[in-house]
Amino acid sequence: MGKNKEVVKTEHKKDSLKLEETSGKAKSDNHLEKDYIKAYQNRLAAHMDELKWLYYELYRSNEQSFNYFLSLLDKYAKERDPELRALDQERMKNPRWFKGNELLGVLMYTNCFAGDLKGVEQKIPYLKECGFNYLHLMPILESPKEKSDGGYAVSNFQKVQPELGTMKDLKSLSASCHKEGISVCLDFVMNHCSEDHEWAVRARNGEKEFQDRFFMFNDWGLPNEFERTVPQVFPESAPGNFSYCEEAKKVVMTTFYPYQWDLNYGNPTVLNDMLENMLFLCNQGTDVFRLDAVPYIWKKLGTNCRNLPEVHTLVRIFRMAIEIVAPGVLLLGEVVMEPRKVVPYFGSIEKPQCHMLYNVTTMASTWHTVATQDTRLMQHQLGQVFALPKDMVFLNYLRCHDDIGWGLDYAFLEQFSITEIPHKAFLNAYFRGFTEDSDARGELYNDDPVRGDARLCGTTASLCGLEAAAYEKDERKIKEALQLDLMLHAFLLSQSGIPVLYSGDEIGQENDYSYHEDDIKKVDSRYLHRGNFPWDKAEKRKKKGSIEEKIFTGLKELEDLRRKHKAFSTMADTWIIDTKNIHVLAFGRYYEGEKILCFYNFARSEQVAYVSEVEDYVDFLNGKPCKARDLSLPAHGFLWLKTSFV
Repeated sequence: MGKNKEVVKTEHKKDSLKLEETSGKAKSDNHLEKDYIKAYQNRLAAHMDELKWLYYELYRSNEQSFNYFLSLLDKYAKERDPELRALDQERMKNPRWFKGNELLGVLMYTNCFAGDLKGVEQKIPYLKECGFNYLHLMPILESPKEKSDGGYAVSNFQKVQPELGTMKDLKSLSASCHKEGISVCLDFVMNHCSEDHEWAVRARNGEKEFQDRFFMFNDWGLPNEFERTVPQVFPESAPGNFSYCEEAKKVVMTTFYPYQWDLNYGNPTVLNDMLENMLFLCNQGTDVFRLDAVPYIWKKLGTNCRNLPEVHTLVRIFRMAIEIVAPGVLLLGEVVMEPRKVVPYFGSIEKPQCHMLYNVTTMASTWHTVATQDTRLMQHQLGQVFALPKDMVFLNYLRCHDDIGWGLDYAFLEQFSITEIPHKAFLNAYFRGFTEDSDARGELYNDDPVRGDARLCGTTASLCGLEAAAYEKDERKIKEALQLDLMLHAFLLSQSGIPVLYSGDEIGQENDYSYHEDDIKKVDSRYLHRGNFPWDKAEKRKKKGSIEEKIFTGLKELEDLRRKHKAFSTMADTWIIDTKNIHVLAFGRYYEGEKILCFYNFARSEQVAYVSEVEDYVDFLNGKPCKARDLSLPAHGFLWLKTSFV
């Protein structure tokens, strides 16, 4: 039977309402899209003159390439998901969102931590428990297993390593992280790609278009000229800066390893295609790009091919492109050099380059100070950092995936009769436990017997002596190692910038010697500190009195204090305090009426900080009032004192 008229009228009314709602939503969505496109176009217009000037300067007014560059900006801006657009807007409203005291990072290998990207997503509750809200996933892009350089030999910039998952998995992980207030950092390898990348494969097959994306020569004439002025990165394991490609009958520039072919940014196609790769990853939810080996990306005969002016032009172009398409995304520069060469990568206030840079020098100086018990180099180093503008944000760390290179300020150390080669030998001996007063356990990396320039590997816990102490079951040594571990982390957390822990440090993960039995890994001692995350060990963080619990709860307490007190902000005023004792490092922090004093005893015995502050203070750790006068600190002890003027 047919429906009566009233039923039909009612249904028609409901359908009309649905149509109106749908139509209204469509109009609303259309309005939002128009607003977004207008905002994007305004950002583009604001940068257009400088973009065009710099691009034309590099590429001799190549209009065709520049137009393609602009088309990429347009494409990826329009394809950006609504959720990411909203995140951009939120961060644009608070451009200093990464300059406070809220961020705490963790650096990890996906496979070591949780097997794959889906596994990491499942472990987000653990990351939150640790207090991490900045997640750096070590290289996850496709890379040949046997010639990967730990993932830094990328064979496809738009594909995840199959064993780790897919781009869909990465996008899902990023979305889940964003819901929990966690930012995601990925490595972006700028200088080179794998010899297995499609570009290199086609270059080997003789395609001129693709050979032009690299530095390829018919003979050794020009390569030998380059070698006169270009230092070697790995003189022992990968000597020289060029390799012969038998298939192409060409000599190829390979600054790092023979299977990593240097990209020729003198070709605008390289810049455009690498920009597209970055924007593609932006739209998968990446919040921070670690620009790997950025000082090396421009080559010029007769120079050292490091830190050339064109490098800064390229970084500036990438910075503007990101600000136009994804203004909530940050660039983190990996510049493993002395401070005077690092700082220029921030650019200027008017023309910024990287949002953040690694504080490599302070990291290396920290371990030097542990071994020597002498804080004068650290005072000198921090004094240089404190003098920089507050908008210059450093990423601070104790350990990372890489080795410790002893690139210290030897010109400064010479006044104390410390010279480079003997001192490097001493440091490497100390941190391998080869000196009488050391329980540290590390291994050499890239040992060069001729130059005496070996670097060092090992986890924080093992370098602090915890591995040896636990093996010996020596309670006194365990206590001492724990104290040093916590003191170093307290120092890390009290520096301006973003503190980042290496995954496992929150539970005292030790060295993993199993890499010696792996045919692929055994040639690279950095795998010593790249072991699988010990989840059985992590469970012990819940057991009162365990080593893991003491480290975990000790760090959590310090991290919580850092977040609660605004004087730990990157924007705080900072200054060195003279303790009249070379073993005790001290500095002050002041911001918006809150003053904090930090004291660190790097000696293996009790020491006194000879200071006389007029104000009354409170000890952070026990909440007790105290005077900041002639403070006694136990071996590897530390103090955080606070007073308020509001």
